[in-house]
Amino acid sequence: MLRYTIKVLLALIMSLEFSTAFSQQRPREMGIVIGVLPTGPGNSITDVKGVQVGHFTKIEGEHIRTGVTAILPHEGNLIQQKIPAAIYVGNGFGKLAGSTQVEELGNMESPIILTNTLSVASGIAGVIKYTLNQEGNESVQSVNALVGETNDGYLNDIRGQHISPEEVLFAIQEAHSPNLQEGNVGAGTGTVCFGFKGGIGTASRKLPESLGGYTIGVLVQTNFGGVLEINGTPIGKELGQYSFKNQLESVDGSCMIVVATDAPVDERNLQRMAKRAMLGLGKTGGIASNGSGDYVIAFSNHADNLIPHQAPALEKTKGTFLRNDDMTALFLATIEATEEAIINSLWAAEDMVGRNGNQIKALPKDKVMEFIKKQD
Repeated sequence: MLRYTIKVLLALIMSLEFSTAFSQQRPREMGIVIGVLPTGPGNSITDVKGVQVGHFTKIEGEHIRTGVTAILPHEGNLIQQKIPAAIYVGNGFGKLAGSTQVEELGNMESPIILTNTLSVASGIAGVIKYTLNQEGNESVQSVNALVGETNDGYLNDIRGQHISPEEVLFAIQEAHSPNLQEGNVGAGTGTVCFGFKGGIGTASRKLPESLGGYTIGVLVQTNFGGVLEINGTPIGKELGQYSFKNQLESVDGSCMIVVATDAPVDERNLQRMAKRAMLGLGKTGGIASNGSGDYVIAFSNHADNLIPHQAPALEKTKGTFLRNDDMTALFLATIEATEEAIINSLWAAEDMVGRNGNQIKALPKDKVMEFIKKQD
């Protein structure tokens, strides 16, 4: 146990060296203002009250470049107080464990785990262990663990299956708010996006009081291709780096998108929000290619609409939800926050050398700024 604890601490220390906790300027701070709605105070998914995020980053030797990201929708016991949730599949070349129960029942009961493709099983095992060990869950006999993935096999020895259930548990227990880490951290450690280093990105939008004052937050794990655009500027084309250039580069890859809100939104309208997240991905130049696993998980943690694990027979639900007519501002907020979160993931990511000496360069921000200024 002591040896494992030391190993985890060393990995955590290394993660601090290879991740960005907003220590550098983000695109918005450099004048790249995406959309028209204001952000939350941290421009992060953790601006949604109660949402917490934790990471475990594993960088070892020359070949291991992977990790885990955990998103906790609220601070309570999730299986005892479930939340309305929905799934939308932009392109289904991927593995999202637990998705069918969410689609069937319209709620979720566990932390959301993001990791690499061949570590989904460890993600499930870690969530089950976390849930069964929580006080109040002594009689629980079923856990719907929600675990998503992208394939980080270019930089990471993915066949080694280097993520353990204990490391997933560590990411859950490390979750906190605010959490401002982006780039080469957690599940984004070994990802590649638009041919540049991808990673974890996050953003938020705060609606004005006249539209409810609600917060919408997004977190992404970017590992996909296309022709990069930043706020309308064709960056991939300007840099001469984009999928299908000279018919050499693959466009395949994946993107996991998590949308959170404190607005009282039911599962049907949460799915409508999730669909709009794919529009945000499209605005960055992503194309949901044949080999891409593009999944959106959307949830609401509004306190009045929590769903008890057990309730008296025939008891009517007491939730109150926004009308369809009130959803448009939330749709726009979702699109804008998703677009910005993806760009933030690229902006924070750093050069990385991994498996077999494979190397991915970070987005050249100085050149990007030159192109954007010319566009203006």
